Amino acid sequence: MTTSPSRRTVLTRSAAMVGAASSGLLLPEWAQAQSGKIRVGLMLPYSGAFAPLGVAIENGVRMALNEQGGKLGGREIEWFKVDDESDPSKGIENANKLVQRDKVDVLIGTVHSGVQMGIQKVARDSGVLSLIPNAGVHAATRSLCAPNVFRTSFSNSQPTLALGQAMVAKGHKKAVWITWKYAAGDEAFEGFKESYTKAGGTIVKELGLPFPNVEFQALLTEIAALKPDAVACFFAGPSAAKFMKDFAAAGLKGKIALYGSGFLTEGVLEAAGPAADGVMTTLHYSDSLDTPRNNKFRLEYAKTFKMQPDVYAVQGYDTGLLLVQGANAVKGDLSKKPELYKAMEGAVIDSPRGKWSMSKSHNPVQDIYLRVAEKGENKVIGVAAKALADSGAGCRMG
Repeated sequence: MTTSPSRRTVLTRSAAMVGAASSGLLLPEWAQAQSGKIRVGLMLPYSGAFAPLGVAIENGVRMALNEQGGKLGGREIEWFKVDDESDPSKGIENANKLVQRDKVDVLIGTVHSGVQMGIQKVARDSGVLSLIPNAGVHAATRSLCAPNVFRTSFSNSQPTLALGQAMVAKGHKKAVWITWKYAAGDEAFEGFKESYTKAGGTIVKELGLPFPNVEFQALLTEIAALKPDAVACFFAGPSAAKFMKDFAAAGLKGKIALYGSGFLTEGVLEAAGPAADGVMTTLHYSDSLDTPRNNKFRLEYAKTFKMQPDVYAVQGYDTGLLLVQGANAVKGDLSKKPELYKAMEGAVIDSPRGKWSMSKSHNPVQDIYLRVAEKGENKVIGVAAKALADSGAGCRMG
């Protein structure tokens, strides 16, 4: 004999379900179905040296989505955040917090290439949509590329791939290369070596020191003895400022031209002071880019966040723009993966850096600017390379 549940039982069960939902005890899928919100996970550095970069990226992402009324494809957004601490050993664990625990629909991260390798594994294993707003590690859009992984920043060799021709054009045909001996430095060298030798330049010597060592003196003495036309390098952050100051203090400034990937002077001009003046770099953005799009972006960002945007803010903003294009194409249904990926692959992003598109391996095809540091500003003096693409070598989407 079966009995129908009483009204009291039904109400009691309903109340229990509501109570469980509010305390987070029910499966997220149920809550997601009820709320209809797209779950966006941010895995960025919120502590340590890279924290300002994480904040700038998040600001940029939120700004792009706020322009859409805070929605994606018409759906509300629920945010989840994890501090990746720029610790590669925690990369997989932290990515899994967002993917397995929080059931995010999209994972945005990160800055550090070592941490990105952890995210890359989780993204490939789980199939979650993953957007890279900074980390330039080659494998992400080369040997370990995936249909669900898109980068909105650069590959580590992209800025330096535009450097060689510019140096040779200025008559600097013999150069010394110097960087930290780690993945980002090696990959930046790959771009420089290809572009410089192709343009007819000769690399006299390749110098390196362990990351994050900043004892440059012995290597600067060696450079002075080699007497090259120019020095090309990859350094970033406070260490880049120290390198420029040490280069000047060693008496090399004014005698040997100094060039670098744009991260050499990005965000450190104040710290470097006069030592940075005249240093030339190549990068996919410059604060001083005088276009209506960039000027509008910079004004809105400054008004919203009470701070000036940098290249990281632009990359975060473009990550948001790419996500918006994909979500709008599938009317917010991110489960329509073939249509979602097709829309993102075909997207043209109207960015503050200039319009860019997506390569077959999901890395930006973009203009790289030649810039000179003058009185605390990276001034654009031309386009070093138009619509430059990373090779995508070894990428098999499958």
